[in-house]
Order: sequence, then structure tokens, then C-alpha cells
Amino acid sequence: MPETKNAADSAINLDTTSFPPLKNDLYLRAARGEKTERAPVWCMRQAGRYLPEFRAIRVEHDFFNVCRTPALATEVTVQPLRRYADLLDAAIIFSDILVVPQAMGLEVQMVPGKGPHFPSPLETPGDMERLTDKDSAFSVDQELGYVYKAITNTRHALDGQVPLLGFVGAPWTLMAYMVEGGGSKTFARAKEWLFRHRSAAHELLGRVADVAAQFLVGQIGAGAQAAQVFESWAGELSPRDFA
Repeated sequence: MPETKNAADSAINLDTTSFPPLKNDLYLRAARGEKTERAPVWCMRQAGRYLPEFRAIRVEHDFFNVCRTPALATEVTVQPLRRYADLLDAAIIFSDILVVPQAMGLEVQMVPGKGPHFPSPLETPGDMERLTDKDSAFSVDQELGYVYKAITNTRHALDGQVPLLGFVGAPWTLMAYMVEGGGSKTFARAKEWLFRHRSAAHELLGRVADVAAQFLVGQIGAGAQAAQVFESWAGELSPRDFA
């Protein structure tokens, strides 16, 4: 993938041609379905506010600023490995599933004590005109290149200690946030789209899926050794409706 470097990149390693050899491949062997000596360990919120060193960074940088700054994302990603070096079998890049809606043109804020907030969610199918993924100049790699840089730099910072995982939000979960404008106990608005605006809902799901798939490919190209797809709100739909 083409790299665009700037002054801020001078302090990070963007070499994707030669990574340190992996010393602990337990997670990858388990992911391939191989028999392992024990179950690998990693945590969903492995890098986060339970760590004082993370909270120190958040005093000076808002959440998405950390995500968008490769050096900071690397630092936060490796913090748990420093503290619990012998207890963890994987690192997960510090990012957020909602960088995809951001890349598609929606503003997303992380509000302390509340969580993600979309000031202008997709209230009607006509609002999809505000999305930028159909623009001729749109590029997933350009919009989300900061995540790729963080992944590459983190692979080097880990020095092969454990594999690095990438991730992306799945289409229904991302659509739910984009329509609801944040978290919800019922996701009534998103469900309404599925049944009242069936054609538009399928179009939106497809567009989100296309961006998410390209994003995952880019993460692997940048050095992620495994990738996860989080469909956090799948349980809000029946198996039939989800299918």
C-alpha cells in the first residue's frame, strides 16, 4: 500500500517489509484450530482506563486523537504488555469500530461518561447522501491510513513478543450506531430502518460492508497478524431478521 509520510511520521517505523520474528504464536495456533497446550489469553478492553498510564495519556489527548496519532496508539497498545508481559498472548491495536462511520463522513464524538455520540445521525434514507464513500475521490486507505501506520509501528514496538490483532465493526452494528446516533437499549430506530426502509437499509449495510472489508484488508497489509469482526448488536435481532 502506498505510504504518505509527514513530519509526525518521522518518529515511527513504517517498514512493512521486515518485522521482528514472532516469539509467542499461541493465539495464532488456536485461531487456526490447532491443538494448543492451553487457551490463549487476551482481553477485549486490554488497553484502557483501568491502567493509570492510559489515564495519564487521556488527560492530554481525547479518545479519537489517540486513535488518529500512530505513536500514541502504539504506546497505548503496548502498555498492557509491559505491565502483564507473561500473562497476555496477543495485543489488539488501539482503535475503535466507529472509525469506519467517521471515514464515511459522519462526525463521531466520544463523550465522557456517555460514550459514542453522533451529532447528526442518519435519520432518514435521504441522509445517506451525506456519506462520502461514493465520492470519486474517496479512499479507504487514505481515510484510515492512520490505523495502518499505528499497526505497522506497533508490530515493530512489540518486537515479536505476541501477535498483533486488528479489528473492524460488522455492518449491522455500525449501521445501528449510525442511525441511532449512539448506544441504545432497544435500537428501535435502526430496527425501524430494517422494516420500514428495507431497500435503503440493505444499501447502507452493503456500503458499510464494502468499506469495512477494504479496511480489514488494509490492516492485514499493514502488519496485523489476525483480524476480528465485532457484531456487537447481533443479539438485538432474531436469527431470521439477522440473516
